[in-house]
Amino acid sequence: MSGFPAAAQRRFARGLPRSLRPREQEEPGGGRTRLVETTLLVLVGLFLLIATVNDLVRETHVNHRLVADLRTWREYTGHDYKNVSVEQDLNGHTTRDIACGNVSPGAPKARTQLCIVLSGPTRAGRRAAHGGFYLPPKVDDVKRYRYGCYGSAKTAGLCPR
Repeated sequence: MSGFPAAAQRRFARGLPRSLRPREQEEPGGGRTRLVETTLLVLVGLFLLIATVNDLVRETHVNHRLVADLRTWREYTGHDYKNVSVEQDLNGHTTRDIACGNVSPGAPKARTQLCIVLSGPTRAGRRAAHGGFYLPPKVDDVKRYRYGCYGSAKTAGLCPR
């Protein structure tokens, strides 16, 4: 408010509540309260900054993992299809993902699909395939439709008995 004339500043200050008006001197104990409030605000800001950075790093790692899943499916099947879907295990909080794509050219889910169970760390842009199953055309990935299970898909209960 230093750009305003002194009279205008006084008129403006009279319209403010007493606690917000400018003071000639600090109230007793006010400096300590301000120090505590400032410290708490800095700590909350620091907490939010750390949480944001942590979330961004986690999302970046998940994104790299999903790209590796797509590359692994393409190399495993020998098909360079663009419409490959990846389903994450969101309930178990694991890194087990299932990548599904058609076994022959066609629209997504229009042909029989080969689904591969991928888990473990990303190495050289790929992940380890530990099992899989097939899905008939034109169905969603539901346990009862899965057939031809092999590897960990069979032992982990991902397929019907």
